[in-house]
Amino acid sequence: MFDDSSQMIRHSGVVVFQQDDLVRVRIEQASACSACRAKGFCSSAEAQEKMIDCTADGETYKQGEQVEVLVREQLGMKAVMLAYVLPFVVMIVVLSFLTQYIGSEAVAGMVALGAAAGYFLILGFASRKLKKVFTFKVRKTSTL
Repeated sequence: MFDDSSQMIRHSGVVVFQQDDLVRVRIEQASACSACRAKGFCSSAEAQEKMIDCTADGETYKQGEQVEVLVREQLGMKAVMLAYVLPFVVMIVVLSFLTQYIGSEAVAGMVALGAAAGYFLILGFASRKLKKVFTFKVRKTSTL
């Protein structure tokens, strides 16, 4: 599944725990300015910790072990489409349609926001299916 490593999104992380074939990895997702030397004086420099559930593929990992989390680049683009592009399109289509047929822009705006919320609700109900599509692999950094 992950044979072509040139088309991968990679993150370094630390193993939190492993249970059977599931490995939970903590990665630090840094903002673009986190490497700046002035970040101590700037309130916009931030980093977020994320917990990622990965597939071990029969390997065993120890708590605290440095690893690399891999996901196909294509899945990253699909995630952007689902999380940003499609809800934006839903809002714009609903807003455009309702603005022409309803006199109140405020009502049209509220309904468009409600449509985006409905989209995310549907996405939430599909989370089990999405977890099967969006799979992360983990590998030891010593094998790089």
